[in-house]
Amino acid sequence: MQTIARTDLPVAIEGDGVEFRTERVGGMSVAWVRLPAGTDLRPGLAGLPGDLCPCPHWGYMISGRLAMHGKDGVTTHEAGQAFYWAAGHAPEALTDCEYVDFSPSEELEAVVRHLQGG
Repeated sequence: MQTIARTDLPVAIEGDGVEFRTERVGGMSVAWVRLPAGTDLRPGLAGLPGDLCPCPHWGYMISGRLAMHGKDGVTTHEAGQAFYWAAGHAPEALTDCEYVDFSPSEELEAVVRHLQGG
């Protein structure tokens, strides 16, 4: 058994108010994400299949509101909601938001490398 605090996770992406912390735990990766209002990850996802995140995520919105853009339109997620984001999405923070998600490690690590410019 293990508990994980936000500060237990190493920072993978940081800047302009964005804080993305992640680490492998068991067979998955846990990510703790903070996005300031107005953050739109669509430009950063350009070049991935369909210019969208190809990694599925299961998680929980801790605070704020987030628009998730996908092939079939936009859905809104807000504090207090659990979510499943299938492959093919791009987040946009409508307000300052914070969430925790769980993802297949290899797929998530490939997206993080892309966002880091590598």
